[in-house]
Amino acid sequence: MSTRWTPNKVTFLRVVVGFAAVCLFGHGAWANLTAVGLTVAAIALDALDGHLARKKKMATPVGAQLDILGDRMIENVYFTYFAVVGMVSLWLPVLFFARGAATDFLRSLAMKTGHSGWGANAMLRTWWGQALVASRWSRGSYAAMKCLCFCYLGLELALTRGPVALVGELAADVHAMIRVGAQVLTWMTAAFCLLRGLPVLVEGWKYIAGNVGPARGAKSATQEAV
Repeated sequence: MSTRWTPNKVTFLRVVVGFAAVCLFGHGAWANLTAVGLTVAAIALDALDGHLARKKKMATPVGAQLDILGDRMIENVYFTYFAVVGMVSLWLPVLFFARGAATDFLRSLAMKTGHSGWGANAMLRTWWGQALVASRWSRGSYAAMKCLCFCYLGLELALTRGPVALVGELAADVHAMIRVGAQVLTWMTAAFCLLRGLPVLVEGWKYIAGNVGPARGAKSATQEAV
Protein backbone atom coordinates (compact mmCIF):
# COMPACT_ATOMS: atom_id res chain seq x y z
CA MET A 1 0.00 0.00 0.00
CA SER A 2 1.52 3.30 -1.11
CA THR A 3 1.73 6.24 1.27
CA ARG A 4 0.48 9.51 -0.14
CA TRP A 5 2.60 12.32 1.20
CA THR A 6 0.77 15.55 1.89
CA PRO A 7 2.16 18.91 3.04
CA ASN A 8 0.65 18.39 6.50
CA LYS A 9 2.36 15.00 6.87
CA VAL A 10 5.68 16.56 5.88
CA THR A 11 5.12 19.31 8.47
CA PHE A 12 4.49 16.67 11.15
CA LEU A 13 7.64 14.79 10.10
CA ARG A 14 9.63 18.04 10.24
CA VAL A 15 8.59 18.63 13.84
CA VAL A 16 9.48 15.04 14.80
CA VAL A 17 12.91 15.34 13.16
CA GLY A 18 13.54 18.68 14.87
CA PHE A 19 12.64 17.33 18.30
CA ALA A 20 14.79 14.24 17.69
CA ALA A 21 17.72 16.51 16.87
CA VAL A 22 17.34 18.51 20.08
CA CYS A 23 17.07 15.27 22.08
CA LEU A 24 20.48 14.20 20.69
CA PHE A 25 22.25 17.44 21.60
CA GLY A 26 24.42 17.11 24.68
CA HIS A 27 24.82 13.33 24.47
CA GLY A 28 28.33 13.27 23.07
CA ALA A 29 30.20 14.76 20.16
CA TRP A 30 28.94 12.30 17.54
CA ALA A 31 25.36 12.61 18.78
CA ASN A 32 25.75 16.38 18.42
CA LEU A 33 26.97 15.97 14.84
CA THR A 34 24.03 13.67 14.08
CA ALA A 35 21.74 16.32 15.54
CA VAL A 36 23.25 18.91 13.18
CA GLY A 37 22.48 16.62 10.23
CA LEU A 38 18.90 16.18 11.43
CA THR A 39 18.62 19.94 11.79
CA VAL A 40 19.50 20.40 8.13
CA ALA A 41 16.92 17.73 7.27
CA ALA A 42 14.24 19.52 9.32
CA ILE A 43 14.87 22.82 7.49
CA ALA A 44 14.82 20.99 4.14
CA LEU A 45 11.45 19.46 5.06
CA ASP A 46 10.20 22.98 5.77
CA ALA A 47 10.90 23.86 2.15
CA LEU A 48 9.43 20.56 0.92
CA ASP A 49 6.00 20.99 2.49
CA GLY A 50 5.56 24.37 0.82
CA HIS A 51 6.75 22.98 -2.50
CA LEU A 52 4.25 20.11 -2.30
CA ALA A 53 1.42 22.49 -1.40
CA ARG A 54 2.12 24.68 -4.43
CA LYS A 55 2.93 21.94 -6.93
CA LYS A 56 0.02 19.66 -6.06
CA LYS A 57 -2.36 22.58 -5.37
CA MET A 58 -2.97 21.30 -1.85
CA ALA A 59 -2.54 24.64 -0.05
CA THR A 60 -5.27 25.27 2.52
CA PRO A 61 -5.74 27.81 5.35
CA VAL A 62 -5.46 24.99 7.89
CA GLY A 63 -2.26 23.76 6.25
CA ALA A 64 -0.82 27.26 6.39
CA GLN A 65 -1.60 27.46 10.11
CA LEU A 66 -0.04 24.03 10.71
CA ASP A 67 3.08 25.16 8.88
CA ILE A 68 3.32 28.23 11.13
CA LEU A 69 2.74 26.04 14.20
CA GLY A 70 5.58 23.77 13.08
CA ASP A 71 7.86 26.79 12.69
CA ARG A 72 7.01 27.99 16.20
CA MET A 73 7.66 24.59 17.76
CA ILE A 74 11.02 24.19 16.01
CA GLU A 75 12.21 27.71 16.82
CA ASN A 76 11.20 27.54 20.46
CA VAL A 77 12.60 24.10 21.21
CA TYR A 78 16.00 24.88 19.63
CA PHE A 79 16.49 28.30 21.18
CA THR A 80 15.20 27.09 24.56
CA TYR A 81 17.70 24.23 24.58
CA PHE A 82 20.64 26.44 23.65
CA ALA A 83 19.55 28.97 26.29
CA VAL A 84 19.32 26.27 28.97
CA VAL A 85 22.88 25.07 28.27
CA GLY A 86 24.12 28.67 28.36
CA MET A 87 25.03 29.14 24.69
CA VAL A 88 22.56 31.95 24.00
CA SER A 89 20.77 34.50 26.13
CA LEU A 90 17.59 33.38 27.89
CA TRP A 91 15.92 36.45 26.37
CA LEU A 92 16.28 34.94 22.90
CA PRO A 93 13.63 32.19 23.27
CA VAL A 94 11.49 34.64 25.24
CA LEU A 95 11.65 37.07 22.31
CA PHE A 96 10.76 34.38 19.75
CA PHE A 97 7.88 33.14 21.89
CA ALA A 98 6.46 36.63 22.47
CA ARG A 99 6.74 37.59 18.82
CA GLY A 100 5.09 34.33 17.74
CA ALA A 101 2.27 34.65 20.25
CA ALA A 102 1.50 38.22 19.18
CA THR A 103 1.51 37.56 15.43
CA ASP A 104 -0.46 34.32 15.75
CA PHE A 105 -3.09 36.10 17.86
CA LEU A 106 -3.52 38.78 15.20
CA ARG A 107 -3.68 36.16 12.45
CA SER A 108 -6.45 34.37 14.34
CA LEU A 109 -8.45 37.62 14.50
CA ALA A 110 -7.92 38.11 10.77
CA MET A 111 -9.14 34.58 10.05
CA LYS A 112 -12.38 35.31 11.92
CA THR A 113 -13.07 38.08 9.42
CA GLY A 114 -12.43 35.76 6.46
CA HIS A 115 -8.80 36.60 5.77
CA SER A 116 -6.00 34.09 5.43
CA GLY A 117 -2.25 34.25 5.80
CA TRP A 118 -1.58 33.89 2.08
CA GLY A 119 -3.09 34.38 -1.37
CA ALA A 120 -5.44 37.04 -2.71
CA ASN A 121 -7.40 37.16 0.55
CA ALA A 122 -4.33 37.56 2.77
CA MET A 123 -4.52 39.78 5.85
CA LEU A 124 -1.46 41.73 4.68
CA ARG A 125 -2.52 44.29 2.08
CA THR A 126 0.57 46.47 1.71
CA TRP A 127 3.30 45.56 -0.78
CA TRP A 128 6.03 45.90 1.82
CA GLY A 129 4.17 43.66 4.25
CA GLN A 130 3.71 40.94 1.65
CA ALA A 131 7.36 41.26 0.60
CA LEU A 132 8.67 40.92 4.17
CA VAL A 133 6.36 38.11 5.26
CA ALA A 134 5.04 36.12 2.32
CA SER A 135 7.63 36.43 -0.46
CA ARG A 136 9.83 33.46 -1.30
CA TRP A 137 13.05 35.42 -0.75
CA SER A 138 11.97 36.40 2.75
CA ARG A 139 10.85 32.93 3.77
CA GLY A 140 13.91 31.36 2.18
CA SER A 141 16.30 33.82 3.81
CA TYR A 142 14.71 33.32 7.22
CA ALA A 143 14.86 29.53 6.92
CA ALA A 144 18.50 29.73 5.83
CA MET A 145 19.38 31.99 8.78
CA LYS A 146 17.72 29.65 11.26
CA CYS A 147 19.43 26.63 9.73
CA LEU A 148 22.81 28.37 9.86
CA CYS A 149 22.20 29.51 13.43
CA PHE A 150 21.14 26.08 14.73
CA CYS A 151 23.93 24.28 12.87
CA TYR A 152 26.57 26.76 14.04
CA LEU A 153 25.53 26.31 17.67
CA GLY A 154 25.32 22.55 17.22
CA LEU A 155 28.78 22.37 15.69
CA GLU A 156 30.18 24.57 18.44
CA LEU A 157 28.66 22.18 20.96
CA ALA A 158 30.15 19.15 19.19
CA LEU A 159 33.59 20.53 18.44
CA THR A 160 34.53 22.79 21.33
CA ARG A 161 32.35 22.26 24.41
CA GLY A 162 32.36 19.61 27.08
CA PRO A 163 34.72 16.76 27.97
CA VAL A 164 33.99 14.85 24.75
CA ALA A 165 34.59 17.72 22.31
CA LEU A 166 36.11 16.60 19.01
CA VAL A 167 38.57 19.49 19.01
CA GLY A 168 41.06 19.86 21.83
CA GLU A 169 41.23 22.82 24.13
CA LEU A 170 41.30 26.04 22.11
CA ALA A 171 43.16 29.25 22.78
CA ALA A 172 41.12 31.84 24.63
CA ASP A 173 41.04 34.25 21.69
CA VAL A 174 39.85 31.54 19.29
CA HIS A 175 37.12 30.49 21.69
CA ALA A 176 36.11 34.13 22.11
CA MET A 177 35.85 34.58 18.33
CA ILE A 178 33.64 31.51 18.05
CA ARG A 179 31.41 32.88 20.81
CA VAL A 180 31.18 36.29 19.15
CA GLY A 181 30.19 34.62 15.89
CA ALA A 182 27.44 32.73 17.69
CA GLN A 183 26.08 35.87 19.34
CA VAL A 184 26.14 37.87 16.11
CA LEU A 185 24.41 35.10 14.17
CA THR A 186 21.70 34.46 16.75
CA TRP A 187 20.81 38.13 17.25
CA MET A 188 20.82 38.75 13.49
CA THR A 189 18.32 35.89 13.18
CA ALA A 190 16.26 37.41 15.99
CA ALA A 191 16.33 40.84 14.34
CA PHE A 192 15.12 39.39 11.03
CA CYS A 193 12.42 37.50 12.94
CA LEU A 194 11.19 40.78 14.45
CA LEU A 195 11.39 42.53 11.09
CA ARG A 196 9.21 39.85 9.47
CA GLY A 197 6.69 40.13 12.29
CA LEU A 198 6.44 43.92 12.04
CA PRO A 199 3.94 44.02 9.11
CA VAL A 200 1.63 41.60 10.93
CA LEU A 201 1.75 43.75 14.07
CA VAL A 202 1.22 47.01 12.16
CA GLU A 203 -1.58 45.80 9.90
CA GLY A 204 -3.15 43.57 12.55
CA TRP A 205 -4.18 46.37 14.90
CA LYS A 206 -7.24 47.07 12.76
CA TYR A 207 -8.58 43.61 13.61
CA ILE A 208 -8.24 44.40 17.31
CA ALA A 209 -10.10 47.67 16.77
CA GLY A 210 -12.75 45.83 14.79
CA ASN A 211 -13.34 43.39 17.65
CA VAL A 212 -13.18 45.96 20.45
CA GLY A 213 -15.75 48.26 18.79
CA PRO A 214 -18.60 45.72 18.57
CA ALA A 215 -17.78 44.41 22.06
CA ARG A 216 -18.12 47.91 23.55
CA GLY A 217 -21.34 48.46 21.61
CA ALA A 218 -22.83 45.21 22.92
CA LYS A 219 -21.81 46.10 26.47
CA SER A 220 -23.47 49.54 26.19
CA ALA A 221 -26.64 48.01 24.77
CA THR A 222 -26.78 45.52 27.66
CA GLN A 223 -26.33 48.27 30.24
CA GLU A 224 -29.10 50.36 28.64
CA ALA A 225 -31.43 47.39 28.64
CA VAL A 226 -30.78 46.84 32.33
